[in-house]
Amino acid sequence: MSSPTPSTRGSNVPDTSPATSTSTALPALPALSAQAERLIELGVHEIAGLSAEEIRTFAAEADADDALLAVHPDRAPASALAPLLRRDGKPGFVVVDMPDVDAFTPCALDLPDAPLYLVTGVDRGDHMGNWSPDEALPALTEQERTPLVLTEGIHWVLQQPEALERNHCFMTIGSRLRKADGTLDARTPAIWISNGTGRDGRERRNAPKVGWCWWNNRHTWLGFASATSRAH
Repeated sequence: MSSPTPSTRGSNVPDTSPATSTSTALPALPALSAQAERLIELGVHEIAGLSAEEIRTFAAEADADDALLAVHPDRAPASALAPLLRRDGKPGFVVVDMPDVDAFTPCALDLPDAPLYLVTGVDRGDHMGNWSPDEALPALTEQERTPLVLTEGIHWVLQQPEALERNHCFMTIGSRLRKADGTLDARTPAIWISNGTGRDGRERRNAPKVGWCWWNNRHTWLGFASATSRAH
């Protein structure tokens, strides 16, 4: 996100007052078998170098309720998944000033060492709207929750498009970019809805958008997507 506006509050404590708009209560995720068919329909198995049968078999053998079926980002990177998103008939996209989107990799967390895995207890983190990533991460850790990585967030919206709604979008702070000098890039991935302004282009208004915000900035309309666990 270009030209973000720093918080002007004197306190370092995030504003946890209730949001002025009401978020939608999300239903349970589709059954894993339905999620598998959705990925196959979109051609994600081909991106990942997997057969349709491998995805179907994994979903059939998995023992979990209300879980998200995810493909490891090494197999299906964000740049390949983002265009599969749809909203109002418009495809998703990655902002032009994030050409290195696939270099944002899992940070301070471990993904299962498998092409397919499950993410359980997914939550959008609406209650953390107007928190900065720097404030949200320790709070999630204290709650024994793990932040979603970017590809997991995209998978979630692919399976449950209503997870992305105006004024209630989310960041995926489990993905960070480590620079050559070892420090972390201040950009932090997020998924939201384009207003069709600036370099997005008017034709992309209302399209799903993969972009970034600064690590120390707060945005009332961005929560922090997280989960309780991952398993193969």
